[in-house]
Amino acid sequence: MAAAIALGAAARGTTAPNPNVGCVVVAGDSIVGRGETRPGGRPHAEAVALADAGDIARGATLYTSLEPCAHRSIRGPTCAALIAGAGIARVVIAIEDPDPRTAGQGAAMLRSAGVDVAIGEGADAARRSMAGYLTRLTLGRPRITLKLALSIDGKIALPSGESKWITGEDARAHVHLERAHSDMILVGRGTYRADRPGLDVRLPGLEERSPRRALLTRGEAVDGWETLSFPMDVHRLHDVNDLLVEGGSATATAFLAADLVDRILIYRAPILIGEGKSSFGYIGLDAIADAHHRWRSEDGRSLGIDRLEVYERVRGA
Repeated sequence: MAAAIALGAAARGTTAPNPNVGCVVVAGDSIVGRGETRPGGRPHAEAVALADAGDIARGATLYTSLEPCAHRSIRGPTCAALIAGAGIARVVIAIEDPDPRTAGQGAAMLRSAGVDVAIGEGADAARRSMAGYLTRLTLGRPRITLKLALSIDGKIALPSGESKWITGEDARAHVHLERAHSDMILVGRGTYRADRPGLDVRLPGLEERSPRRALLTRGEAVDGWETLSFPMDVHRLHDVNDLLVEGGSATATAFLAADLVDRILIYRAPILIGEGKSSFGYIGLDAIADAHHRWRSEDGRSLGIDRLEVYERVRGA
């Protein structure tokens, strides 16, 4: 299952609006078929893995990070039907698909065809891998990650606005990897005017993974950019699973004040700026007590000279 989830995780940012599923077929002690959801959402991971395995799939075990689909499509047969037709003996599913067109029906179809089905192995890792898709299905919007490059004292720029470069090359490379795993990147009008950012992916071999670009503005549209007038407009992005918000302070504040941020990436550089531009403005808190228990530390690691801090929003707190 770990291998299947890793395959799906690598495809994040290419499959929307479909989930980034990973799948492996195992015969004996060997993986004989591998697959992940292909760019644009088709073919599905199970179809790719079964094609890779060929006739060896008969009697084998299939591991998939998400319940095989049960709904018919003009783009291809259901994965549940493909699996049963391939003669797979056992299917191990990490998590059920919340899409109401499947939602348990895929597993039921397999069982009715005589396939042994188990659900739950690797569930937490699968949910993390497909958090964008799951967020869109449950909340009606993409999973939103806010990225910030900060000094030790929490500044994003000098008083003049100069901010290139707060962090070093390793941290910037990690940002480009995050871009490659996003469907869309958003900045505010101020950042666009000041920096004219390309927001592309400049990692060798991943240049084609540059996501769509969006601008938060109530002003004129910009060629090549999609426009959102308000943060709540993310609810109309039905073909985006993962949205990366890169700045600046006003945009970050607007998304936090609307409680739309699910994940924060802080790239903290070992520098002090002192007087300068702060990362956020007022986000709606009037007491320190209200700030507690809203965020959970998920990761922390060194990236060259810098430090990455990852925080997840605790919903329902």
